[in-house]
Amino acid sequence: MTPGAFAVVATTREVLDAPGLGPHLLAPWERRRLSAIRVPSRHDDVLAARLLLRLCAARLTGRPPAATGLAQRCPDCGRDGHGRPYLADRPGLGVSLAHADGLVAAAAGPGPVGVDVEPAARRPGPLPVLRRVLPGPDLDEALARPDPGPSLLRAWVRAEARFKAGPPSPEAARHLAEWTDHRRGAVAAAVAGTPPSLLPPSAVLGVRPAGA
Repeated sequence: MTPGAFAVVATTREVLDAPGLGPHLLAPWERRRLSAIRVPSRHDDVLAARLLLRLCAARLTGRPPAATGLAQRCPDCGRDGHGRPYLADRPGLGVSLAHADGLVAAAAGPGPVGVDVEPAARRPGPLPVLRRVLPGPDLDEALARPDPGPSLLRAWVRAEARFKAGPPSPEAARHLAEWTDHRRGAVAAAVAGTPPSLLPPSAVLGVRPAGA
């Protein structure tokens, strides 16, 4: 039975320090893209996010992390290798990933899903960009507060999670959940067809990948 939607938030180091994880679990096209990243911290964030995505896909499908059939396709140009991730042979399931300055997140579940994570101390902006990205009510509510920064950040991650999940379908419900992870200094949100739950990193990092 396929589990309901879930998300995992972790630090980049938590993922990269877990036994058995590394670039060998990625597809050749992913490793080529990874090798082109010259900033070490960004390289590590991207690697950790893709590994966490594979572990979440493995939990969802019951397959080994290296055999989940993860792929990417750009909805704008129609080309593979970038854009929204998906499971090539499981069209009814959705996956998503995010990374930001030492933090990573991944989500998986039935139907389209989206996830985003940001450092809790970050403040999005400038205002013209926020007006283009954030829903009007969210923006107005945040700006009415004495310190709008935290509310703007939460609105930002909600908007990013919704965007990554894709356009809503009239016949399918979408559920939003958001969290503040004080231990990791992270704010995260996930959108899915079933109410997404937040799992601790140990729920996926504690399973040693087959063949590692």
